[in-house]
Amino acid sequence: MQFLNYTHNHWLVAASLAVALMAGFTGLSLTSGLRDKSLEKRKISVAMASVALGGGIWSMHFVAMLGLQLPILFYYDAVITLISAMVAILIVGCSLLLLHFRSRTPVTLTLAGAIIGIGIVAMHYIGMAGLELCRAVYTPLGLTIAVVGSLVLSTGAVWLAYGKRTQRNLLLGTVGFGLAVFCVHFVAILGSRFTASPVVRDVGPVIGNEVMAIGVVLTSFVLCGAFLLSGVTLLAPAQPKDEPSVLGPPEPAADLPIAARAASPRQIPYEQNGRTLFLSPTTVGVIRAEGHYTFLYTRDAKLFCAWSITEAEIHLRGGPFIRAHRSYLINPAHVTRFERLKDNGIVYFDSFEPLKKAPVSRSKLQLVRAALRR
Repeated sequence: MQFLNYTHNHWLVAASLAVALMAGFTGLSLTSGLRDKSLEKRKISVAMASVALGGGIWSMHFVAMLGLQLPILFYYDAVITLISAMVAILIVGCSLLLLHFRSRTPVTLTLAGAIIGIGIVAMHYIGMAGLELCRAVYTPLGLTIAVVGSLVLSTGAVWLAYGKRTQRNLLLGTVGFGLAVFCVHFVAILGSRFTASPVVRDVGPVIGNEVMAIGVVLTSFVLCGAFLLSGVTLLAPAQPKDEPSVLGPPEPAADLPIAARAASPRQIPYEQNGRTLFLSPTTVGVIRAEGHYTFLYTRDAKLFCAWSITEAEIHLRGGPFIRAHRSYLINPAHVTRFERLKDNGIVYFDSFEPLKKAPVSRSKLQLVRAALRR
């Protein structure tokens, strides 16, 4: 088998790296501060971030492929090319759902990074399968290095971006994601050989480099616009604390430390039918943690709240709630009985339909018993 010699246009190689970095920054910026948004807005932001990151992987690949110079003319199968974009967006979306709708533990971060790594290599090799009049031949060593490198680099990027949700971590995650996509592509190309293939498959219509260039330019144009909007948001100067706003007092910033926010008793927000409603703390018997969010339990309802258990404890400080367990805040006024077990306990809410009891950890036994005796 005779292999073809190939080179790369260095300007397009540089452009592919820029596309990967812009995609990373845009996607990670869209998911910043989601904790303070409603459920519907979180879903929309995650979907948009999936398109930005997955579409960025696709755009980076084909910008680099436009820079691939072979001694023969080759084309792309439109259907397979479209499938490669869809796969990248869907797999990255699964990773973001895991990161933003599940508890963010070391296992979750590692799994989410591995999923993105799988998405990068899947997009690459599906996209390469769309080549017409030219066939890529892979070596076991090249495949192994590309897959392992993708998993390691993507996992590192997720840890950088989500270890702490600060602007510094956002920028580090952007660099990590961009380098992961860029390096995996060119490592995979180095482990590939190209040969002429006179057979054209009938999967879908064939498109040439000119049409592909138009498509890539359009997607990159949209990505650049989203990148600029995200950059403006990031670089917007903070308003001085001693200078009052003409629009009234500013709302708490999403990325400020929780301890810096107001901590006085207040109404508790909850989500229902796409709306944010409010509930008096005195009507709630239990607040239970569920990942990064919580559920509120009243006498006849279980309601979703965007606060984490730590945020709820701080916002409601000085109110009726006490911490009975690392995952539970209870309102002693609604407790009907208490049961002491060997080294922990249980409080009961006999008049509550959605939740009849809550655990009391050993370290909180004295606090709970003292509150119930008042």
